[in-house]
Amino acid sequence: MLELNFSFCTATALESAAVPTIVAPLRVTNTTPHQTVHSVLLNCQMQLEPLARTYSNAEEARLLDLFGRRGRWGRTMKSMLWTNQVVKIGSFEAETTVDLLLPCTLDFDVAATRYFYGLEAGTIHVSALFSGTVFYTSGDSLQVAQIALDREARLQLPVEAWRKAVDAYYPDAVWLRLPNETFDKLYSFKVARGIPSWDSVIDRLIKRTEHLDISEPVETAEGVKP
Repeated sequence: MLELNFSFCTATALESAAVPTIVAPLRVTNTTPHQTVHSVLLNCQMQLEPLARTYSNAEEARLLDLFGRRGRWGRTMKSMLWTNQVVKIGSFEAETTVDLLLPCTLDFDVAATRYFYGLEAGTIHVSALFSGTVFYTSGDSLQVAQIALDREARLQLPVEAWRKAVDAYYPDAVWLRLPNETFDKLYSFKVARGIPSWDSVIDRLIKRTEHLDISEPVETAEGVKP
C-alpha cells in the first residue's frame, strides 16, 4: 500500500492575500516506489503546542489572561486547536510541495489570537495531524487508500511571520469586539464630550480609573496584589 510522509518548509506571510494569511509550504513524499500518485484530498488539523517553548517575563505578563500565573502552566497550558484546512494535491511520483494557507484573525475572543499576540519573538510550535484520501496507480489499476492516521509533521512558525501578516492589514492597531449596549454607552460618552477619536475615549477612561481607589485584589503575572 502506498505511504505518504509530510514535512514543512519555512512559513512566511503571504503577500497580496484577501485576509491576513501565512503560507506554510508542505512537502509530501511518496515512500512507495513505482506507484504514481494521481491526487490527494488532504485534511490538515493544526494544533498549537504552547508547552514546547520558553517565555520571557514580559510574555508571561501578556499571557496571564490566557494561562494564568507561570506556576499554573502545567495545568493550564494544553494543546489548542488552531485551524482545520483541506488541501487538494495533484499528480506526482516521488515528491511534491503544496502551499498550506493558514488564515489569521485579530479577533481577541479567539484564544489563538491572544496567544500569538502575547509572544514577542522566537517561534510558535505547531503540530499538524493529517488524514484524507489518496488516489494512486498500482500496476495497471487505479487504487484508493486512506492516509494513515499516524501521519503528522511539526511546523516552526516564526512569530515575526504572524506579525507581518497581521500588520499588513491592521498597521499599529487591533480590533476589539463589544456588545451593542456597551458600544452605545461608549458612543454616547464620546459624542457628549466631543472626543474626536476612539483611542482618546479609551485613554480618558483609563486616566479616570488611575485615580480610583480599587480595593479588590488584582491578579498579575507576579501574583495577587491588593
